[in-house]
Amino acid sequence: MQQADDFLVECDRIHALIAPLDDAQLATPTAFKGWTIGDIVGHLHVWNQAAQMSLKDEDAFKAFMGQVGGIIRSGSDLNGFERIWLDGLSGQALVAAWAETYRATAADFATADPAQRVPWAGPSMSARSSITARLMESWAHAQAIFDVLGVERANGDALKNICVLGLNTYGWTFKNRKLDAPQPVPQLLLTAPAGELWVFGEPADGELIEGDAAEFCQVVTQTRNIADTALKVSGANATAWMAIAQCFAGAPVDPPAPGVRRKAEA
Repeated sequence: MQQADDFLVECDRIHALIAPLDDAQLATPTAFKGWTIGDIVGHLHVWNQAAQMSLKDEDAFKAFMGQVGGIIRSGSDLNGFERIWLDGLSGQALVAAWAETYRATAADFATADPAQRVPWAGPSMSARSSITARLMESWAHAQAIFDVLGVERANGDALKNICVLGLNTYGWTFKNRKLDAPQPVPQLLLTAPAGELWVFGEPADGELIEGDAAEFCQVVTQTRNIADTALKVSGANATAWMAIAQCFAGAPVDPPAPGVRRKAEA
């Protein structure tokens, strides 16, 4: 699957960024909920392992999710479960374990049937959707690392996967908040990292989002507020969507306030 290769390339970019950091630097808090760089790496590592289990060993995945549920019912949260699961693994040892696992995860999904159904925390999904979700989460969470280090990230055409995911979750974003999704769905005219124009959907009665593809991805993954981008948003439907866009699973989450998440001075 191309998406597995795209996931690998993105993770390699993130690894190149954090591999030179020492353990003290990996303990730097980010603008994402105060999580440290190490917390973010740990989160990605744990759920890459979960994705591997869902693909290769459904019983192991069910046991894993049972542990998640048990820890949360005891009064902890997801981050608390991840700390328990990691059992003290931290610093560059954690980075090395994450790197080994993401490479194995990419290899496993690269040879999988894209249509294979795999379980997850919510409904099951295809293997293609699963590895696309890992790509999206890795890209999104890494933004906080690039930001706190003051590094402008380079993107490639793999970003198109996240654009598609963002558009495909238009209806779900509203349904998740018990709202009817207004129609028509806005058209997207997004500029790819290499300068190509990506067109998603047909003209939709003036409902339109135009601009940089990376900025669109930042909004739907909630790493930026729409006000902190140069996206041009036209139409009531597009405006309502960009105010609450959420392409990741779980309960409704509000976007960060304007100006909260941004690249630090290098």
